[in-house]
Amino acid sequence: MRSVTENDLRHLRRCVELAERAVDLGDEPFGSLLVGADGAVLLEDHNHVAAGDRTQHPELAIARWAAEHLTPGQRRAATVYTSGEHCPMCAAAHGWVGLGRIVVATSTEQLTGWLAELGVPPGPVAPLPVSVVVPGAVVDGPVPELAGAVRALHRRARRSGR
Repeated sequence: MRSVTENDLRHLRRCVELAERAVDLGDEPFGSLLVGADGAVLLEDHNHVAAGDRTQHPELAIARWAAEHLTPGQRRAATVYTSGEHCPMCAAAHGWVGLGRIVVATSTEQLTGWLAELGVPPGPVAPLPVSVVVPGAVVDGPVPELAGAVRALHRRARRSGR
């Protein structure tokens, strides 16, 4: 695991802002960015599952966009930043598309603990870390200084019935 840099933290803070926007719009608190090798933000998105399609995760949208718009080399050189570690669906898409490094503000382990504390029943898919779904994936994080903000967003979303 590489250490998370100030530049990484800047991108992760934007992911947390996107997660907050998702909650403000009545959705679950997840936000993600795709950043090219040159440091340019190529795409940003947040969860869109409130309408009923539980596959509308930002990390899946990023993988689909990257497959359509980037060469294999550009995908390998890109970094995905996210407020919460990819679920298995998104991790698989990341691996199949061949995206590069992932930097997470919070981990799957943290999320499952928070949801259990909030009384949320387990979902239909096992909460596996990216490294189990995509062996060899480079995943950096979680970042302790962002955990409180992400946890608060999950609490807020659950109080609102999400």
